[in-house]
Amino acid sequence: MTTIRRFCCNDLLRFTSVNLDHLTETFNMSFYMTYLARWPDYFHVAEGPGNRIMGYIMGKVEGQGESWHGHVTAVTVSPEYRRQQLAKKLMNLLEDISDKIDKAYFVDLFVRASNTPAIKMYEKLGYVIYRRVLRYYSGEEDGLDMRKALSRDVEKKSIIPLKRPVTPDELEYD
Repeated sequence: MTTIRRFCCNDLLRFTSVNLDHLTETFNMSFYMTYLARWPDYFHVAEGPGNRIMGYIMGKVEGQGESWHGHVTAVTVSPEYRRQQLAKKLMNLLEDISDKIDKAYFVDLFVRASNTPAIKMYEKLGYVIYRRVLRYYSGEEDGLDMRKALSRDVEKKSIIPLKRPVTPDELEYD
């Protein structure tokens, strides 16, 4: 049985194996601690039998006005636990928090343009490609900024795709 719960400090010492996937961005400890301190509602872990960490999601809420949104900073599931809809459950949790608690207009995330399985999964969850960000990953690979409108964005303005790619220095948020 899988339990989804808030991420806690002790999890930082136990989730390394989940980050071994080459498509998963790995950050330094202070980065994770900042998210845990500032946006605890947006940081959850999926835990299996024997307290094994199966995956996690980390995000935040940011922006102003109609750009107020939830952001998925990282979502990853360990390879042996994929195809169990854990990422979907984690994404739904972050979307619900963004929508119902923080009253955000949309949720966004960035994904490597080459990560076709993830892109397809996000599309199945209702995300659209909003824009391409040139050389977003390590200054080499393009990223796709994908978005999903939430209930506050009645006219779905937040997901109207941009017609041209942008560069990382044109992004509004960190």
